[in-house]
Amino acid sequence: MRHPFQVDRDRIVFSTPFRQLQSKTQVFQSGKYDFYRTRLTHSIEVSRIARSIAEYLNRQSPELAPDYYLDPDLVEAVGLAHDLGHPPFGHIGERMLNDLMRSHGGFEGNAQSLRILTSSFYVTGKDCRGMDPSRALLDGVLKYQPLHCEVCRQEGETPDHHFLYDEQASARAFIWGREVSIDEAWPGKSIECQIMDWADDAAYSLHDIVDGIRARFITLENLHRWRETKGDSLGERESKLLERLMELIREERFEPYFEARLGRFIHACSLQEAPYSTLADKTARHRYKLVVEEKYTRESKLYKKLAYELIFQSAPIQQIEFKGGRVLTRLFKAFEQHYLGRPLQRSLRILPEPMHSWVSRLEQPRERRRLLCDYLASLTDASAVRLYQRLYDADFGSLADLV
Repeated sequence: MRHPFQVDRDRIVFSTPFRQLQSKTQVFQSGKYDFYRTRLTHSIEVSRIARSIAEYLNRQSPELAPDYYLDPDLVEAVGLAHDLGHPPFGHIGERMLNDLMRSHGGFEGNAQSLRILTSSFYVTGKDCRGMDPSRALLDGVLKYQPLHCEVCRQEGETPDHHFLYDEQASARAFIWGREVSIDEAWPGKSIECQIMDWADDAAYSLHDIVDGIRARFITLENLHRWRETKGDSLGERESKLLERLMELIREERFEPYFEARLGRFIHACSLQEAPYSTLADKTARHRYKLVVEEKYTRESKLYKKLAYELIFQSAPIQQIEFKGGRVLTRLFKAFEQHYLGRPLQRSLRILPEPMHSWVSRLEQPRERRRLLCDYLASLTDASAVRLYQRLYDADFGSLADLV
């Protein structure tokens, strides 16, 4: 017999949204080579790191209440689910969809993960529904809980990230166990969410370096050049880590080294009580704070900075991002034209079933637009490109193609 968190985990593993992550970009475009990570392999790695942290803390933390322990199955499920809402083409896809939805509630990867888990996890010919997730799973997945309208009200402008959709207020109320007023302080991340967040940092800060070296974005030559321009801003430990990285590349021993660093990042974790959370009196999930040794958080920041400046800001990656953004923009504009810009009876049926029927029966333009955004976000890199080619490339596609 499985307990609820094992059910959560298994439903995610066997789901379509989880499988689709195998063809969504993590750093490098999906499908080009077989040695680097996709969004799927990244999610699996995050889940395993998070589970190891939970098991380590259960053994090492006398701070945990006698009647509570960190459930490894729950933490693993949170790690598996944390990126379900990411659109195609990596972070450019998230930024582009947010720009396209900026006046209509925005787009945010974390909020989209919540939407999948609660609203569109299972798709049939007639409708879609959520996976009936546990409260603890949703609490663990959500890194941010302010609504889009609340952030706009507080900051005076539409946010780029770190928000939920306004229509997700009821899901937030389910997590809190009651309705939430605008003036209430956010309780912060649950301990499971904090563990997932550090596991995510550990995975991509260490593994992006490995993939970057294998893809020849990070080389001895450009590391030397980077050190010359950034040397004055590096501390003693960062300088030593950079020297070590260059030595590992020369000796071709970088991959086992970075895999071993995962153990250090796991053992750097400890717990402190955090009794000031507004939910601390209701659940032990909000009674603790994850503490990570500073030298490892600084190491993670160094690797993320290297990856950002040597990989993400490189011309080849920026060119791919430009192309991915253009694909999503033109697809979105085509959907707007045929499902929002004219009477439906005069529009072409450019969406496949059942999405065409779902959009057509909605009366409110805002609801239609959100559903169109859902569809785009669900596409893989390859399926988005194929759809773009079917609509805009006169020599591509036939009536026999799967749509």
